[in-house]
Amino acid sequence: MKNKHYDVIVVGSGGGTKLVTPVANLGKKVAIIEKGPLGGTCLNRGCIPSKMLIHTAQLASLIRDAARFEIEMEGSFNVDFERLVRRVSETIDKESASITPYYHDHPNIDYYPHEGHFVEKEVIEVGGERLSADKIFLAVGARAAIPKIPGLEGTPYMTYQEALRNTKRPKKLIVIGGGFIATELGYFYSAVGVETEFLVRSVLLRPEDDEVQEAFQKAFAKQVHLRLKCDFQEVEYKNQVFTVTYKDEKGEAQKAKGDALIVATGIKPWTDTLHLENTAIEVDEKGFIKVDDHLRTTQENVWALGDCVGNYLFRHSVNFEGTYLFRTLFESPSDTPIIYKGVPHAVFSNPEIAGVGKTERELKETGASYIVGKNSYAASARGMALLPETGFVKLLFEKHSLKLLGAHIIGEEASNMIHMLILAIQMDATLHDLLEMIYIHPALPEIVRNAARDALSKISS
Repeated sequence: MKNKHYDVIVVGSGGGTKLVTPVANLGKKVAIIEKGPLGGTCLNRGCIPSKMLIHTAQLASLIRDAARFEIEMEGSFNVDFERLVRRVSETIDKESASITPYYHDHPNIDYYPHEGHFVEKEVIEVGGERLSADKIFLAVGARAAIPKIPGLEGTPYMTYQEALRNTKRPKKLIVIGGGFIATELGYFYSAVGVETEFLVRSVLLRPEDDEVQEAFQKAFAKQVHLRLKCDFQEVEYKNQVFTVTYKDEKGEAQKAKGDALIVATGIKPWTDTLHLENTAIEVDEKGFIKVDDHLRTTQENVWALGDCVGNYLFRHSVNFEGTYLFRTLFESPSDTPIIYKGVPHAVFSNPEIAGVGKTERELKETGASYIVGKNSYAASARGMALLPETGFVKLLFEKHSLKLLGAHIIGEEASNMIHMLILAIQMDATLHDLLEMIYIHPALPEIVRNAARDALSKISS
């Protein structure tokens, strides 16, 4: 079988899209390989549909909480669950489908809607054809990792993929997991009226700054039934009811029952489908592709990016990686390494969380000298209107230079508030830089200023 040769092959249409149309527009022949809907996890089964659903959840939470703001609601309200999920799914499907005609119409792009795998070091077989290229980019992403709990396999549990398109509202939902996917999905279901029980092996959102994690866990426990430090024993599905047996913190056997179950205990890369044994591309013990500081794999002329690498598991980080590769390999070729100076994240649950840079735990572990500045939402002028039960900004500054090392926010609009602090870390801003800004009054960013003032007071005292 003769190989069809391209300038570039991209495997995966999520973050990999950063290397399809831009490269093709330079006149290079590009093959895009994607077995699923175009757009990858983020568009089809991740951040975009989840945030569309969570927007409704946030509105439902506000309505339910209206009495605190002297708004009297007569009777109860209902979320049309099936209609909501169908609307979101149809919107996403339409958006994904709109990409296909564009690829078909572009003279330099060939779209292969099949799964591809290596048959030789530099040859990928897809849809009965064999392709080779001067440059190959692997952006195959990741999928849900399923824990080995006896009885779980074969039951109709949901991962994030099914949970986002489930049109049947459960009466009682069990969530196994405590990360950002679990807490976002669990919040959505809980906010739209589903009784929700979380079974967590350790604690919720363990990677967060300790103070943020503790505040979130306390607030979230008021919305769901929260069981921590669970040792899972068995899952049974009988008469359309899930029964999860686990041992609690005291070692005593407990059971949780529900008509729906979400398993959100982590992810694993799709690299096992690539037949990398036919290449010189190495992976780590978890299956993530090993790359250097130029995103080069251990095989010449092959790069990898995104979730299948595992450096950062966010769409915004793979976008950053794709833009870096396009710039340094095609647009303005250079040998500049990729630098992840300030990789932010957000958790779109309730309360919302966002962070960038180091946590206090990480600074303690490295023995760094630092100063903490903190201010609560409730102590701000804007907070007087919001009546927040939970919320604060925490800033971490290097003691000697006063450079901002980390910023962590829990509270309303955290994912928007964090952006000024992403820029601060990117620009090596100091405590004084934050204090010399003019802040709109009364607006939420004044909480950032007040946290900086708190840090300043600790220097002066």
